[in-house]
Amino acid sequence: MTETIEAIAKDLKNSKHAIAFTGAGISAESGIATYRGEGGVWTKYDPNIYANINHFLEDPTYYWNFFRDVRYPMISKAKPNPGHLALAELEKTGKLATVITQNIDELHQQAGSQSVIELHGTTKSYYCLSCARRFDFDTVYSMAEKANPPPCSDCQGMIRPDVVFFGESLKTEVLRSAFEKAQHCDFILAVGSSLVVYPAADIPVQAKRAGAKLAIINKDPTPLDSAADYVLREAAGEILPKIVQHLKKA
Repeated sequence: MTETIEAIAKDLKNSKHAIAFTGAGISAESGIATYRGEGGVWTKYDPNIYANINHFLEDPTYYWNFFRDVRYPMISKAKPNPGHLALAELEKTGKLATVITQNIDELHQQAGSQSVIELHGTTKSYYCLSCARRFDFDTVYSMAEKANPPPCSDCQGMIRPDVVFFGESLKTEVLRSAFEKAQHCDFILAVGSSLVVYPAADIPVQAKRAGAKLAIINKDPTPLDSAADYVLREAAGEILPKIVQHLKKA
């Protein structure tokens, strides 16, 4: 494992434009349960219902119960872990251009990353479908404690999270920006992603096809392992800080 970490650090040092692609695994280390997690909150709330746009528009109360009982407490308590902090450090030292993330928790920004592309939006922001007024995380939680669903304070319209629900397409401009970053990078770190959710999972594929080296850091096997230059089936919070340390020595 040490040799692989040293090799990744060496390639990062020599790269001209490295990027990171992150998934739920990196945030799981901060206590944020994944859709595929077993037991716990998923025995009470089904992501196929609360995260589905059709269910939300038909009956938003299920989502808001989940938000009040699970999402807000979980996200508000979560803190960036060493994996998030290491990626922010790589950007600070000029060795990482951008983080492209499937996550909606803004932990990369909290860790200090400045260039973050959020493929699936952010659960920290909400807006009214009728008048477009925006609400922050804490404000909408206070509103949800008083009413389900919480009405817009301006027009009484329906409020929704600024995320991509199941059944919705990713925003064209966001996806285009992510693929442009992938096609112009020479090294990509795929961290904490199962690499099975498309079109997001195609980003490391495009980077590899364009000639970039690919390092996968994920606890479980992924469909791209055989195509990767490096594979480490370890926790991001353990591996990424070591890469930073070796990079400083390289």
